[in-house]
Amino acid sequence: MNRIEKALMHGLFVHLHHNIDKAIDFGQFKKLNDKVAETWPGLLLVGPDANDDAGVIKMPGEGTLVVGKMESHNSPCVPRPYDAAATGAGGAMRDVVAMGGRPLFILDFIGTLPLEKEVLVGPCGFKGECTCGKCVTMTSQDRVNLMLKGMRDMCETMDVFVVGGGFSTSFSDVVPACVVAVVGKLVTEKPLTKPAKSAGDKLILIGETGTDGNDTLFRAGIVPEMRPAIALFEEERVTMDASIAAFKTGKINACSDFGAAGIGAAVCESARYGGLGAKVDLSVVPEKEKDITPEEILICETQARMLVQVNPKDVDEVLAAIRSQKATATVIGEITDDDKAVFTYNEQTIAVIPSKPSEEDLAELRKI
Repeated sequence: MNRIEKALMHGLFVHLHHNIDKAIDFGQFKKLNDKVAETWPGLLLVGPDANDDAGVIKMPGEGTLVVGKMESHNSPCVPRPYDAAATGAGGAMRDVVAMGGRPLFILDFIGTLPLEKEVLVGPCGFKGECTCGKCVTMTSQDRVNLMLKGMRDMCETMDVFVVGGGFSTSFSDVVPACVVAVVGKLVTEKPLTKPAKSAGDKLILIGETGTDGNDTLFRAGIVPEMRPAIALFEEERVTMDASIAAFKTGKINACSDFGAAGIGAAVCESARYGGLGAKVDLSVVPEKEKDITPEEILICETQARMLVQVNPKDVDEVLAAIRSQKATATVIGEITDDDKAVFTYNEQTIAVIPSKPSEEDLAELRKI
């Protein structure tokens, strides 16, 4: 494994962000949901055991399909409380969109130190002492105000209601809680799901990629400073509208949000869950800034992006629908019948991620 393969594979197969089932027994929820289904037969379409972007249920009687997702952005609130809260809300909204839904409202929860306590906001926030000269000392109340404004501004941009939430000042850690639940209505006939469906399907990236959101590299110990993703407001709205336009073609076979670990995770998880592989040319990915390395293109978590998969014969129609909303749309690769995802840049292999790592590789990854 090279350096970037270790970082991505650590995120995909070891870190709990992508392996929640190692900490939470989803089997308990599956049994509960099966029992509830005796009262509401056929209403739960996508549950937590599906390992998809969000859950989907059918409302009894009228048959409306409702999609919901909860997301936390706790640690990023230490260096960037405004952006972290905004991207937490925006990320949960994209998860709803990824299932074929239109976000309608959110509920939020914020937990923090007592309001009069001082907190350090910036790159050194986790250490409690600034050595970079870029940090700001403020009260816990000031930080809460920034977090609330981030959520509020994202909701205004996306035309999403804030209908309620919770708040606590009993936290004793420098890391606040920032949790958002988003609920929406499906605009597709059935849920769009993450697993790849067919070898040969083309991978279309909606949006552009930057160097922000290096959380996976930070967690793997490759970079010394966490640079959380920067909130992109108008771009999020364009991506949502473009995604919905693509859905209306009826030609989307699979869809995934670009969350943690960016392109790498979105492609690898889709291929793996579908029992297939993928190949991606990172050199064709549209870049938001100059001098981005292939590794950053692969793994950074720039916001306002979506991945859709379509049959080759439908590519032009889907691209036209996306671009009708003034969004950037690029074919970056395709699904293969292999058991791994291969990422190249100018014909040079950057990373090869197996769908099933060996026990030796997993043991090495657990040491990171």
